[in-house]
Amino acid sequence: MEESIQIQVGKQIQKIRKEKNIGQQDLADKCNFEESKISRLEAGRANATLSTLEIVSKVLEINTIELFKFTN
Repeated sequence: MEESIQIQVGKQIQKIRKEKNIGQQDLADKCNFEESKISRLEAGRANATLSTLEIVSKVLEINTIELFKFTN
């Protein structure tokens, strides 16, 4: 069964964050979010708005579309 887009986007956020050696708390602080929000996003337990994804993308210094480039 294919993973939901929420889970796939969350995994992308986590992957890119780790590649850039940024901790969850650091990402949350830079996004002006609670750390729990980043945790829920990465776990696919939060339905992120486009605005949220845009903020995360800017902080990670990537184009938002990169969050949707999944590898199976």
